[in-house]
Amino acid sequence: MNNIINNIIQFKYILVPLTLWFSIQLFKVIYEYCETKKWNWDRLMGAGGMPSSHSAIVVCLAIMIGKNEGFQSPIFALSGIFALITMYDAAGVRRAVGKQAMILNDIIRNQKLTSAEKLQEMTGHTPVQVIAGAILGVITGVIF
Repeated sequence: MNNIINNIIQFKYILVPLTLWFSIQLFKVIYEYCETKKWNWDRLMGAGGMPSSHSAIVVCLAIMIGKNEGFQSPIFALSGIFALITMYDAAGVRRAVGKQAMILNDIIRNQKLTSAEKLQEMTGHTPVQVIAGAILGVITGVIF
């Protein structure tokens, strides 16, 4: 039993963020079901939505590393910069891609192009979604 607990503690930097990611994605599936009364299991692996699971897991990992390795450590600096880049990308680049996909899908629909593939519109996050994910990451990182 002691060996199992030691293995779990050893892999906490993987297990805790992945569990957080899965929990957030499952929340998105359940929330969409409450809104539409239809199960959309694609949301389990899909990007976008409230809160940002990307932001949550990178912030959680950074906080856990800072707590356990020291906030002055190079590995915390690396994880913190990685978290900032990920959050910037989620709210900036990926959000812009989603907006462009919306416009292109509208053009395709209006031109009645039936052979064109529908582009995924929900790829990025609003700043509020990113902040909400980061807050969940901080809370989870502090707890574990």
